[in-house]
Amino acid sequence: MVVDSNLYWYMLCVTGAGVARWSSKPGRPVRRKEMRFTMSKTKRNGQFSGQFKRALLTAGFFWLGATQFVVAQDRPGLFFREDWREMPAATPVTQEHVANPDLILSLHGPGQTNIKKSHHDKPLDDPFYIWSGMCEGNWAVSLKHRSAIVDLTGQAKIRWRSEQTGFRQLRIILKLAGGPWLVSDESDGPTTDWRVREFNITDIHWRKLNIENIIESDWVDKPDLSRVDEIGFTDLMRGGGSPASSRLDWIEVYGVKRPRN
Repeated sequence: MVVDSNLYWYMLCVTGAGVARWSSKPGRPVRRKEMRFTMSKTKRNGQFSGQFKRALLTAGFFWLGATQFVVAQDRPGLFFREDWREMPAATPVTQEHVANPDLILSLHGPGQTNIKKSHHDKPLDDPFYIWSGMCEGNWAVSLKHRSAIVDLTGQAKIRWRSEQTGFRQLRIILKLAGGPWLVSDESDGPTTDWRVREFNITDIHWRKLNIENIIESDWVDKPDLSRVDEIGFTDLMRGGGSPASSRLDWIEVYGVKRPRN
């Protein structure tokens, strides 16, 4: 929600004038003419009266709080977060490694059997993460909520913490309820350390994804993202060891939760 600055100032003055007039004569309703008259009287010799300043400050807090409340209402909440269980590394990663009990893990593509849940003792803050370095073919990971789907329209977003090397670009994949798989044009590229990336879903363009081979195809114009069944990630490439791979520490999805019919 965007509030026009002129409208905000007008409402601020009207409210402030009303507060000032009401405080001077409590118990009687304020008429519109009195508001205009009060506003004109409150500024004398280029200075606002102390009473009007206090009223203006009160009105400002009121309108600022009201607009922020409306904006907060528009933003969807957290649909799910997955951070992987802190347990020994394994290849391939399995359902046992999923920390969120509401989620079902699926692996896809020719390289799925080598998708690893990795971890190292050093550095001390090394996370438990998904690693593609040993995948001998294209790969993808997806997560599905057991009892709900998600509406990713409006101000929905996806956040994750990842680290890519080589030419790897980690992308979002979606499975529409009763529809195709999609892969995002936006991606998260190479970095020298772990990095948090946030994607605004409305900014993304989508291609169809062949989920068997993990290869993109035609563009999909304005897909209906109001009923998304699975959410995941891929870099559309095979692994190349530590110098050429993708790593994902955690993922968060923000959208409107819908019951799974």
